[in-house]
Amino acid sequence: MLRYLPFLLVLALWIYAFVDCLNTPENEVRGLPKLGWVVVILLFGEVLVGPLAWLLAGKRRPGYGPDATAASPTGHTWVAPDDNPDFLKNLDAENRRREGRGKAEDEG
Repeated sequence: MLRYLPFLLVLALWIYAFVDCLNTPENEVRGLPKLGWVVVILLFGEVLVGPLAWLLAGKRRPGYGPDATAASPTGHTWVAPDDNPDFLKNLDAENRRREGRGKAEDEG
């Protein structure tokens, strides 16, 4: 069984790179058009050149490259809930609504 392990690892990487390429939006693909990457992955998958090229150079990955310090693809940075003013405002409104409901039940 151990003699099949390298083949299975290559096959798994090949399939992963192929599916990852197909599921990647066109605007996140670098270097070649998406169809070009699919062809490279399929033609050179057995020798790992295609899948490794895709994983290293084909897809734009957050946190790597010259724009690694940028916030995110959407332009927003993640903010903890206790620091997010919108979350705090909604939480305060929810608390006031609950207090109002509790007082109405006590009076009624």
